[in-house]
Amino acid sequence: MPSTAPAPARTVPAPRGVLVDLGPVAQLRAGRLARRLPQLYVGLFLYGVSLALMVRGALGLAPWDVLHSGFIRHVPMTLGQAVVLFSFVVLVLWIPLREMPGLGTISNAVVVGLSADATLAVLDRPDAMAARLGLMVGGVLLCGLASALYIGAQLGRGPRDGLMTGLSRRTGLSLRLVRTGLEVSVVVIGLLLGGVLGVGTVVYALAIGPLTQLMLPWFTVDVMAPSEG
Repeated sequence: MPSTAPAPARTVPAPRGVLVDLGPVAQLRAGRLARRLPQLYVGLFLYGVSLALMVRGALGLAPWDVLHSGFIRHVPMTLGQAVVLFSFVVLVLWIPLREMPGLGTISNAVVVGLSADATLAVLDRPDAMAARLGLMVGGVLLCGLASALYIGAQLGRGPRDGLMTGLSRRTGLSLRLVRTGLEVSVVVIGLLLGGVLGVGTVVYALAIGPLTQLMLPWFTVDVMAPSEG
């Protein structure tokens, strides 16, 4: 009698230097974990450090961090704890969008906030404007590098990125339009709560996309993708 058991899934090399949209299990089966896992966690750690640099620069924060900084004015919580809390709130919003979190998604929700708090604990705000400008610029540059590292590891979108892509897919609107709408919304809410807005917010908004796009090819790890055959 011929076997009716399903054939095992086959994988093939994905095109070199290309990000592949993989499910949570396929991400782990895609190979090269010895490189991808360290790259993921280094990227997430540096992302938290970049957030802290901009905080200590005190010249404006990234859009979502405007919201976080406003929120902690009203609750007994650190900035990093607010980052973790809002990450999981955003993940709840994934449910109706039918987005599937991966290891990188859950790790993002936790590691970035912990790293930010750890950096803030050892880094003071300088008085000199030149030093504050350096922290702001360094924070934006480091965030671009960190984003390229964790995205290039191909282990799942961050919570906020997944919300953006999910809304785009469900509404048919462009990623750019959805991202702009989300970031304007969180900035407005953050400002109403007393969050920090400044020139750093504008610099971040203008620079982070091009920086990540520039650096991403350097760190995109080639993986195995499920075969369509």
